Amino acid sequence: MHAHWLDDSATALDADTLAAHGVVYEFLGTNPAEYQPKLDDYKSQRGYGTQDEVGLNPSLENLDEICAKFDKEHLHTDDEVRFVIDGEGIFDIRSSDDRWMRVVVEPGDLIIVPKDKHHRFRLTESKSIHCVRLFQDQSGWVPVYRAASD
Repeated sequence: MHAHWLDDSATALDADTLAAHGVVYEFLGTNPAEYQPKLDDYKSQRGYGTQDEVGLNPSLENLDEICAKFDKEHLHTDDEVRFVIDGEGIFDIRSSDDRWMRVVVEPGDLIIVPKDKHHRFRLTESKSIHCVRLFQDQSGWVPVYRAASD
């Protein structure tokens, strides 16, 4: 994970700073024997009842359409939980004082953007990511765009 203020890329952000703004970050490792028990702990502790996987890559015919759903500022009524198996992605997340935090996630990274926290997501230049997703209820994961939520 690499994180910094979007308006100050020289100032790195660590997991404690992200946590102070409600965002959970943890490195879980890249071996399923390492990360799956930790994901199971999150599922039981936070009530995430569903686990699935999603992948985005340049071979997807509708990749640009899919990505366009998430690159605008939005929130969800459920936590957005992503564990990166392969590839990388960029989360821009609003801090408690409405500044942008940029978090680049890579293999082994778990990020939890809490419900009702404005953010946006995009792929890096590699245009490839493969993630585990955890949900309390998939219906709470529909994006609510900022203009509609204000």
